[in-house]
Amino acid sequence: MVLRHIQPMRRAVSALFLLVLACAGIAHASATLLLEEPYGKLGFFTATGHAAVYLSGVCADNPLVLRRCAPGETGVVLSRYDGVAGYDWVAIPLIPYLYAVESREDIPLFADAKMTAFLRDRYRRQYLEDIAPDTEEGGAPGGNWYELVGSSYDRTIYGFEIETTPEQDDALIRKLNSSANESHFHLVSRNCADFAKDILNFYYPKSFHRSVVADVGMTTPKQMAKMLTKYTVRHPELQSSRLVISQVPGSMPRSSAVHGVVESFFKSKKYIVPSAVVSPIFAGCVVAVYVGTGAGHFDPGRDAMVFVAGNSPEPPLDREDLRAYREELKRVLVGSYPDSPNANVDKVWSKLQSKSTTTVDAQGRPLLRMRVGDNLVEVGASAENVLSGQAPPQLVRQLLEARLQSELSGRSAHAITETEVERDWKLLEKTMVDRSDSAVASRYTQHSEMHRGNQR
Repeated sequence: MVLRHIQPMRRAVSALFLLVLACAGIAHASATLLLEEPYGKLGFFTATGHAAVYLSGVCADNPLVLRRCAPGETGVVLSRYDGVAGYDWVAIPLIPYLYAVESREDIPLFADAKMTAFLRDRYRRQYLEDIAPDTEEGGAPGGNWYELVGSSYDRTIYGFEIETTPEQDDALIRKLNSSANESHFHLVSRNCADFAKDILNFYYPKSFHRSVVADVGMTTPKQMAKMLTKYTVRHPELQSSRLVISQVPGSMPRSSAVHGVVESFFKSKKYIVPSAVVSPIFAGCVVAVYVGTGAGHFDPGRDAMVFVAGNSPEPPLDREDLRAYREELKRVLVGSYPDSPNANVDKVWSKLQSKSTTTVDAQGRPLLRMRVGDNLVEVGASAENVLSGQAPPQLVRQLLEARLQSELSGRSAHAITETEVERDWKLLEKTMVDRSDSAVASRYTQHSEMHRGNQR
């Protein structure tokens, strides 16, 4: 693929930065505020999103009992959701919390509603039966338990990490294990962001509070992220970093930007326009608060590294490389679909996948069973098994093209890494070079070799 030249010095600096970051991660524990974008119907009415806390040094014997992590363990996410068996908080390991699977090899390439529900229910049956038991008919129960696993299928997440100590972790473990874990959820005064605020204040007392003006007294996830960012600026001696965890490519509705209370009201035409008509004074006050508090100036993705499951965070793909990848994908799709040069392959694949049955292979990785004519075929749905089955090459190729089209068509490049895009391109290349009549494959192979040569 012909992309613009990446300077060797930039690569060397990035590699050195990642090495330092990785070493720093080994040397200290940390708390990471997870700022999660709103999605679905709730996102339509309020854009405040969700907040949780990831603790790298704290693990759990089960979702309700915490302990110190053993070597090699990656910590847990602590979160508060209403309607989860009456509990105030639940602890879930990081990868399951994000993807509803136990390892990065099991993460699907293209997620739809059926795939997401299957993976969530499979994880629930294995680990969350005490919290979310089967219904009398043996099916998945109602309630908000599903939000404990697979959060990255629904939304993009931003992480704000700050250094902690093992002693602080131990103290928090003792506190939470000995306290009554009973829910008294209240949207205004005891919500998910209040829980995150209390955890952060436990590590750094009296440092985080709600905004009486910008959020009319309600604690919001964005306010906590802003305060944590300001706190790390005031305390440069503490190691800190920013992360973005991208929403998994697929047909799940994309999440939207996260706002505070007044900002959400100001940026929503369904609220601000009628208010301006009914009460111009009130609308003017909203504008004054929005402008005066600088509510819209905070960008959670600014200067963030991109989370890569199982690896160190990486710099995001820059705009020029993103544009080049998009242009090359268009050329590949013209070769694959000459009668439909502007094909929405992700939508076409989404329809095929929605008619399939989701299961797992012998290694526990997601697998799609779909009917092609009179035959029932199996298509590997993760990067680890997509090429290992006996599915028709055109189906595998279509899945990978859909993955790339969804991956590259997001709002921006801030949540995409070159490593993952290159991996997907290489998988696609392998399906193309097997085609005896593919001039596109020949050209793609040549372009890929040139691109890899530019990186050396």
